[in-house]
Amino acid sequence: MAVRRALEATRTPMRAQEIHGDAARVVPGIGLATVYRALKSLIETGQVVPVELPGETPRYELAHPHHHHHFHCRGCGRVFEVEGCPGDLAALAPAGFSVDGHEVVLYGRCTECIA
Repeated sequence: MAVRRALEATRTPMRAQEIHGDAARVVPGIGLATVYRALKSLIETGQVVPVELPGETPRYELAHPHHHHHFHCRGCGRVFEVEGCPGDLAALAPAGFSVDGHEVVLYGRCTECIA
């Protein structure tokens, strides 16, 4: 429950180490291995999904019923959810290819880093 609560409180994709820090405030002494086991269980039950960005360690977020993308701040490294989708990207695939999903990641600086 502490792992899930950490994800609920932030509403942004978090690394396991960040989740561990938040969970440890609620459950002192919780180990990182326990956080990973909890994440694995939450993924298996469909409550959490991994967010994988090129060259980065996975982050995790609560599963959403709607499709969305992410913004990765090059200043602070945080990842934010971006609502909406540019549309059917299957048309970009080579002729005869079958597309079964896509992920769009925007890169730049968040408002805090710009300031």
